[in-house]
Amino acid sequence: MPHTHSHSDADIEEEQRHFNNVISTFQKYASYSLAANNRRRKDIYTLPKADQDLLGTLGYKEKLDAVDRAILVNAEFLSRIVEDPEIFGHDVDEGEEEEGEAEGDGHGHAHEHSHDHNHDHSHSHSHGTPKKYKPNEGDMDKVRSTLKQFVRDWSEEGKDERETAYGPMKEALLAHFHDIPERERRNFRVLVPGAGLGRLAYDVASLGFACQGNEFSHYMLLASYLILNKTSHTNQHTLHPYIHTFSNAPTSSSLLRAVSIPDVVPTLPRGSDFSLVAGDFEEIYGGGQETKRARSGSGQGEGEEEEDYEPQNGMWDAAKNIINYLRIIHRILAPGGVWVNMGPLLWHWENNTTNDPSIELDLEEVKELARKIGFDISNERTIDATYVTNSEGMLGYTYRAAFWTATKRI
Repeated sequence: MPHTHSHSDADIEEEQRHFNNVISTFQKYASYSLAANNRRRKDIYTLPKADQDLLGTLGYKEKLDAVDRAILVNAEFLSRIVEDPEIFGHDVDEGEEEEGEAEGDGHGHAHEHSHDHNHDHSHSHSHGTPKKYKPNEGDMDKVRSTLKQFVRDWSEEGKDERETAYGPMKEALLAHFHDIPERERRNFRVLVPGAGLGRLAYDVASLGFACQGNEFSHYMLLASYLILNKTSHTNQHTLHPYIHTFSNAPTSSSLLRAVSIPDVVPTLPRGSDFSLVAGDFEEIYGGGQETKRARSGSGQGEGEEEEDYEPQNGMWDAAKNIINYLRIIHRILAPGGVWVNMGPLLWHWENNTTNDPSIELDLEEVKELARKIGFDISNERTIDATYVTNSEGMLGYTYRAAFWTATKRI
């Protein structure tokens, strides 16, 4: 029997409101960003006339005009991301431009979209008159981050940064299953929590493993759907991801430069098992509930859809972990399964203002906890890695990321 979700109507309504606000934020990117750039123009006229003339000799106004044009290029791309919000079971009402109410499920509902376009959405709720939503700076920063995430995950420019993080994880996965013939990898299931735009999950599926990504953010889910399901050729889209801050820009060209995505067309061989599940990791995988999946006979959209319900406990053979969830990872891994970790220690709820509980361990405490839970840790090392860094900018953060493989003790 399928798991019965216990979300209240208020939870569901709040989730739908949030989804609708995400759609609105994408849609209002152009007006918001153009206004922010126009502030720079207005500031010019606060200067003495001699200073204005001096700026004019530098081509500063022309650069602002070029940024406006780049914003419109980005807006055209972002509009494609929100063309089909119904993919997550949300029916967006047609009304005024940049408005709409959405319908769908609460955070813990395991909506899945698979690489082959098969979807299942079994909930519908009606709401009243759509209301305008005015995105704030935090909302818009998520859109800007999404643009930079596209560079990391799906561009040739992001290859070095991507491989620094993803390469060791894929190597560790292959090493752990080195005795498994390639043709049998499809029998081993790899889970990628916090899948983002889906590149690591896609790469793992490309190695032949059955792979499922899990992602909570609607920004990431909508964006990954475009790349994974609506891509026909490489370099199909053009972005200007670095135009939103003028700080630490060595040249105008570094600020304005375009990046093309994707570097590969994400297609998989017939018979591949690859999907993304939308929802909260803890709620989907933490309770031992059954999760509905949409299966297909092909990674390219061929074959008939087959729906089934599957328990999560003891069903997964490998995972990329968000450290907060390692108790859940241990429970859902099969005996002898492996958790591959690569990342810094960023406690998202540290010093939060919403009274959410937050347990913040240091690295040694995390590893000791993992051992007590039932993991044997090996292959430890530190890897210097960047994250959505502008390769031509004057500022970049480097994480001394902790890498290890941890096997579930039999």
